[in-house]
This record gives sequence, structure tokens and C-alpha cells, in this order.
Amino acid sequence: MKLEETDLSNLFAAGYKFPEPFKVKAGDGITDLYGVMYKPFDFDSTKTYPIIEYVYPGPQTEAVNKSFGRSMDRIDRLAQMGFIVVSVGNRGGHPSRSKWYHTYGYGNLRDYGLEDKKVVAEQLADKYSFIDINKVGITGHSGGGFMSTAAMLVYPDFFKVAVSGAGNHENNIYNRWWSERHHGVKEEISSKGDTTFTYNIQRNTELAKNLKGKLLIVTGDIDNNVHPANSIRMVDALIRANKRFDFLLLPGQRHGFGDMTEYFFWRMADYFSQHLLGASEMNETDIMEMNREKPMK
Repeated sequence: MKLEETDLSNLFAAGYKFPEPFKVKAGDGITDLYGVMYKPFDFDSTKTYPIIEYVYPGPQTEAVNKSFGRSMDRIDRLAQMGFIVVSVGNRGGHPSRSKWYHTYGYGNLRDYGLEDKKVVAEQLADKYSFIDINKVGITGHSGGGFMSTAAMLVYPDFFKVAVSGAGNHENNIYNRWWSERHHGVKEEISSKGDTTFTYNIQRNTELAKNLKGKLLIVTGDIDNNVHPANSIRMVDALIRANKRFDFLLLPGQRHGFGDMTEYFFWRMADYFSQHLLGASEMNETDIMEMNREKPMK
């Protein structure tokens, strides 16, 4: 029996619109990929908008969520700054699809999903004239922080701006239950019968010299999941490569950024607005005026 019925009339009256599901092809031109597109509530099809990809590479899951809930609220809000924001799967993602799909990135845990993120933006821009393919941003948290920085370094002429939160940029110092499990450890037996194990995931720091666009790296200084040394080593590599970039350290914050989550969102919104829209008005406004929440204790 029906227990209750949701009334969303006030939400829609305020201008809210659900994200739009879409289907595209992966980099192989064969595999179907599924995603959702968030538009500004005042969307105008005669205008052009930068596109930002929200990424989380998995492989244990995918960050594609079309259900209604707070879990994707920062993506929803980011679109309201004047962006088309998309989240889409990639080969090597969710295990529910197939073993081949899930294990596509085995042995290549840094780069395996990047081609799909690039071709998705290209296909959407070909289909929709309101997407500006010359202004592509990318952002993500944790594995998405790792992936968004990697995208800037592997495709430096395509991805122009990235905000990377709590990224495991050097998986040799990340948790073995994730990186070793999904990347693999190679067993080698010598002629004498001695066994050794080789484990080496390509690191973002190895490509620091490739950076061309605008990159903001963010981490909490007591992250209890991805050790902040991951971000600090990335910062060190970029400095030694003589690259310009931005770095934000959130004091006393663990992996989810805690009571500085809202501050992080507005810094991310500022960063994309400045470098993809050329807008700097928000930099002159106090953050607490914008989000209308009580100051942090």
C-alpha cells in the first residue's frame, strides 16, 4: 500500500531540474558508457558553456548517480555557476557490468580511464552546440583527485582546469587493499627458484613536467584515508618541474574535509569560474555571505 507521496512542487517552482541521462561510446568506439548531465537552471541552448567532468574512476564503483539525494549536491550546485557538468562511467569501472569491463584497468591504474573521459566530452560537444570543447574542466575527490590531476598531465592540451581533492597521486604509499587489489602484483620466480613481487602503479609525479593548464590541489592535513603525503609529493614534483599551480591545505580535516567542506566547494567554484568563465566577482565576496551558513567553529 502507498504510505506517502513526495511533493516536489516547491522544488520545481524554485527552478530545480533533474540531471539528464545520456549514453555515449567509449574510446574503443564499441563499449556503451552511461552518464548524467547537469545544466544551469536558467539554461539557454543558444549560449555556449564550458564543460566540467566530475570523475571517480573506481574500479570498485562509478560516480554516476541519477537518483535524487544530497550525495551529488556539489555537482548540481557547480552547474549553477554557468557550466555543463557531466559524470560518466569508464572502462575499468563498476564490476556489475562484466568482468572484462571491471578489469580493463588491471595493470594500468593511472591511465586506464582517461581516454574515455576525453572522448565523452568530444562526443557531447559534437552532439550539443551549447558545449564549448575548448573549455574543459575536470574535478574529483580521492580516486577522482588522482584521476583529475592525471588527466591534466596525460592530455595537457585538452583538459584546461582541474580541482583535485585528496588524490592518491602516488599509490606506492596508498592503501594496498585498493591499489594492489585493482592494479595487481606481478610474481617473478628466478632461475634459482626465489620468488619476488613487483608492484608499481604509474605515479602522477612522474608527469609533473607536462602540466600546462590550471591545477588546484587540495588535501586535509590529517587525512585518515589518502595520506596527505600524496598531495605533498605532487606539490614537490610540480615545484621541481618549475610549474605554476595552486595548493590548498585544510587544517585539522580528514578525508571528507569535515566542517570545511562548504569552504572547499566555494573555492572550487571560484577556481573554475575564474579560469573557465573569466569571472572573478566571487573573489571579492565573503564566502559566508554566499552560502549563508554559520561560520566554522
